[in-house]
This record gives sequence, C-alpha cells and structure tokens, in this order.
Amino acid sequence: MSEALATAIQRMHGLARQGRFGRLRRGIEKEGLRVDGAGRIAQTPHPHSLGSKLAHPYITTDYSEALLEYITPVYCRPDDALAFLGDLLRYSYRQLGDELIWPASMPSRLDGNDSVAIADYGTSNVGTMKHVYRKGLDVRYGRIMQSIAGVHYNVSLPENLWPMLRELEGRDGESLEGYRSSRYFDLIRNFRRHSWLLLYLFGASPALDRSFLTGPAPEHLEALGEHTLAGRYATSLRMSDLGYQNKVQEQLKICFNSLSNYVGTLRHAISTPWPDYQRVGVNVDGDWRQLNANILQIENEYYSDIRPKRVARHDETPTQALEARGVEYIEVRCLDLDPFTPLGIDETQMRFLDTFLMWCLLSESPWIPDEECDRLDDNRRLVVERGRDPELKLSVGDRQRYLRDWGHDIFTELEGVAELLDTNEEGSPHRDALAALAPRLDAPELTPSGQLYAQLVNENKEYLDQMRELAEQQAAELREAPMDRARQALFEQLVETSHQQQGDIERADHEDFATFLAHYFERAGKPLSVA
Repeated sequence: MSEALATAIQRMHGLARQGRFGRLRRGIEKEGLRVDGAGRIAQTPHPHSLGSKLAHPYITTDYSEALLEYITPVYCRPDDALAFLGDLLRYSYRQLGDELIWPASMPSRLDGNDSVAIADYGTSNVGTMKHVYRKGLDVRYGRIMQSIAGVHYNVSLPENLWPMLRELEGRDGESLEGYRSSRYFDLIRNFRRHSWLLLYLFGASPALDRSFLTGPAPEHLEALGEHTLAGRYATSLRMSDLGYQNKVQEQLKICFNSLSNYVGTLRHAISTPWPDYQRVGVNVDGDWRQLNANILQIENEYYSDIRPKRVARHDETPTQALEARGVEYIEVRCLDLDPFTPLGIDETQMRFLDTFLMWCLLSESPWIPDEECDRLDDNRRLVVERGRDPELKLSVGDRQRYLRDWGHDIFTELEGVAELLDTNEEGSPHRDALAALAPRLDAPELTPSGQLYAQLVNENKEYLDQMRELAEQQAAELREAPMDRARQALFEQLVETSHQQQGDIERADHEDFATFLAHYFERAGKPLSVA
C-alpha cells in the first residue's frame, strides 16, 4: 500500500468511528429487454399498465421501445435498493403476460434494424425530443446497438462528510463546491485507470446471437453452434467495439482532468457540426431525423464507463447543472447485467463497488495526459476481448504486468478501505465481498463471463436457448415472490398518476417543436455561473 493511501485511510478512522464515513448514498438503474416466449425482441409497445414511460419515476424505457429501465430511489443500505428493484421487477412481471425480461446484456434474437422499435414518449415537445434523439442515434449508429442492456450504479458521499474531508486535507481555502467536484474528478480518474478490473470481475457478455451482427463476425469471435458467436477469453462484448463505442467521439479525448475541461469539451461537441451527420440532415421536409448534426446531439450521447452527475433543474442541461453547482454524484456505466441473478446485480457486487470507488477517492490521482489516456483505452480493450486469458498483460506506465498480479495488488489495497467501510456495519460485508471475489483473479472460469462461456461449450447450447431458460426461471421466481404491500400500492397509483402527468405535459405545450428545440439549444449554449 502506498504511503499516501495509508495516510488517507488513517485519517478517516475517526470519521468512520463516528459513523460518518460509511454512509454512502447509492441508487441502481437496471435495463432489461422485453422478449417474447421464443426469445425474440418484443414488438409490442411499452405496457400501458406499467405507467407512462415519460412521467413514471421508476419504470421507463431506455433507447428502444422494448428496453425497460428501472430506477430505484437513493438508499444508504444496499439491501434496501435491491429490495425496491426486486419489487419493480415483481410488479412488472404481473403486467407482462407471456413476455420475459432478457437476463443478459447482449440482446435476444433480432430481425434486422427495423425489429428494434424506437421508443415513443407521446406528443409533447419533451417527449418528441426524446424520440427524435433516439432517431438520431439510429441514423448515427443503427438501432441494433439500442437493444443492449446494462446496470448503472450511482454513488455519492453524504454532504456533511465533505467539509470534514476538506478540513482533514488542509484545503479550507477552497470553496466546498469546488473541493467536492475536484475530489470527485480525482475518483473518476482513478476509476478510468482501473475500470478494467470491473470488466474482468463482472463482465458477463462473452457471447452473442448472430442476429446482432449486420456484417461479418470479428476475428476475435468464434462460432459456437449455428447461431452463437463468442470470444474464448472475452469478458464484456457490450463494452467492446460491438457495443456502445463511437469512432467520432474518440477525438473528444475526455480524460476527466477537471470539471471545466469536461464541461467545455461536451459543450464544444454539442455545438460543432460533423460532416457525415450534416449529410443526413436534421429536419428534412418535416421529418426530424436527429436533433442536430453536431458531434453530439446532447450530452447524454457521450459514451463513457463513468460520468460525473448533478440533478438538473427545470430548463437546465446536465452540463449547466454541473457548472452551476458542481458534481453531486458519479454514475458507473460499465457493468453488464449478471444473468445468473434475477436482479442483474447483487449485494456482494455493490459492496465491492463501494470499496473500489472509495479506494479510487482516497488514492493519489494525478492528471491523465493524452498518452496515458490512449494506454487506458488499450487496457480496457484488451480486457474486454481477452480478459480471461491467463497470459494477458496490461500496461502500467512504461511496463507490462499480468492482469492477475496487478489485480492482487489492488485487492491488497482494497482491504484497508473495506475495513474502514465495515467500521459500523454488522459483520464485515465489504471484506466479505473482497474474499468472495478474490478467487476470480486466479480462476477466470469463476467470473460470470467464464461461467457463461463454459455453459455454452459444455452443454452445447445456443446463446438464445441458454438465456431464454434463465429468463424463464427468473420470471417464475419473480412472479411467485410476494411484494411489499406498500410498494405495490405505490406502483399501482403511479400507473394512473404518470399517465395523467403525461397528459398535463402535452396540454401545457404552447409552441411548436422547432421553436421549442431552438430555445433549448439556445439555453444549452450559455454557461451558467451561479446556482
């Protein structure tokens, strides 16, 4: 353990004994593709009985009409977040009839681009903007990419902890907002340096159905059966070039060195035209093909394994919210759905993520120069495609290290952070999580990607059949499990109120969409300097 990290942990012990250090706030966003009984992407609209996907606070859709998205409230206890997520899924299954929720990140059987319906959010300007944004994603990347699912993990430190950390670090001269944002960016840079470890431990998409591809299979994939392609050592094809990656965005070179750099780069991207997108057109004879022809239509189009976030106010863009009031929380975006658990994530993973993120915060985090940024991208690509290869080496500065050796060193440092987080817990859940996951470093077959790949090979099954069986098992379990009665009543009420809210939004519009969009981008281009 480095001297700086040991010192940081030692300084935290007093706060931990006061119960202030471990009270992280966390929320989960889980996506899941609706499929029919044969394992094909559902062609039905979002069920009316799940509420309005525009206005419901907990159940919506992501990019495509069939891609459900569940959003939990923020909780201090991981099991509370999981309980809420579980009831969202139980409630959904009571409304889905014969349809299933696909348990994996890479999608079920598709039938070309048109089989992935673009999500429809109604006739309001806000709803139309969400729909046109997704049409823009279609013309830029195709709809098939919009059938991929994952888990987003949102984490923040309690607000009353930041002044104490600032004092402990002797940075009282900084504004609290500036200090908090600076420290979150420290965390993010260390996350970027080491997110390959999460891809290795939790990657769960080593295979896909051939229908996902529109061209020839990449060389690093092999045929397993008639309809299945897989990477022998792959961990997360979702995070590979097959998934949410974008060659145009690579020029942005966002390495998260400061809030001002991050906001400025994104603002530049949403205001800078791109020739290929200009050729597509924006509003062609009344047909809105995309929101604009710029590098990014809006900030959300920027794909990254982690994002700094701030809840935006009315008439405020995400970057304006960050600029005005600083970073509020971080969103981890590189997590595959774990197909072997009905919720796609479990408490062991959450406890590990909390430990890992706090380690990223407490460790030294120098700025990332461009050459290191490229090296980090190479490391992630190698782990995505070959992470379970026992001979895989990654770049650490100007040298190469075996993945497992580097991983063991990180786990050693994580132990001190886990002990800190366990100070006021019953038992030792964070240290238990490390103990449960550490064997994966020396035994790649224990990882979710290793387990899934072995099942496909040993049981001689197609990816479609393997995932459909899991979906059916999980559906039976979730349909039969009892729900918290208060949450069930809440969800039933939200169906009605969310539809009413969508109607209210649609009736409140008093300008046409073109005018609404022009006003939106006029506001978006103006920096906000005050809260």
